[in-house]
Amino acid sequence: MKSKFSEIIDSKTPVLVDFYAEWCGPCKTLMPILDQVKSELGEAIKIIKIDVDKNQVLAANYQVKGVPTLMLFKDGIQVWRQSGVLQKNDLIKIVQSH
Repeated sequence: MKSKFSEIIDSKTPVLVDFYAEWCGPCKTLMPILDQVKSELGEAIKIIKIDVDKNQVLAANYQVKGVPTLMLFKDGIQVWRQSGVLQKNDLIKIVQSH
């Protein structure tokens, strides 16, 4: 997964990564918000979801301590990170500022 992950985030298009877990209530709250962000930004953003329980090594490599944790990558470099649920407009502003 790590090599494929690094290929995905090495993109000129910003990549928003959602580290989540199936059992996480706030993660379920975030799902439709991410759908709305993708719907609004379209091709200007890639959004991928990483299940921390199925990808423990990757989560550990990025020091994900809680879920949901969101990270924004551009050209393979992490440019932003935050844990917790954010609202659609806040996420859109973050993506557009990078």
